[in-house]
Amino acid sequence: MQTLDLERYLRANTHDYAACLAACLECVVACEMCADACLDEDNVQSLARCIRLDRDCAEVCATAARIMARGGPLAIEVCRTCAEACEACAVECERHAAHHDHCRVCAEACRRCAEECRRMSGSASGRTAAR
Repeated sequence: MQTLDLERYLRANTHDYAACLAACLECVVACEMCADACLDEDNVQSLARCIRLDRDCAEVCATAARIMARGGPLAIEVCRTCAEACEACAVECERHAAHHDHCRVCAEACRRCAEECRRMSGSASGRTAAR
């Protein structure tokens, strides 16, 4: 599998964001994949919250990645929000992970992204409560 070499694109002031940015991009793909796969399941209605959180999480992760890539002044604040979104999505996906592998994969990506966003934003002390 080919990987994206983020270091090639980051400027000196954004190199510290590399691990978090990569986790956010991975999470975008995992969430979009999960939402799409959920739509193909037999009981889509039971996955409605999962699909909504997948889509919201993907959007927040994409925003965080864009802001980090340009070294935006709100990167830390957006990453805090991203960690919360990832945590909520992971909790929901884990509810379905026993029956849907795409939810398990998504939950794992969300957990990694939440950890990286907390680390990057300096708020690594524990998980936030999922709403």
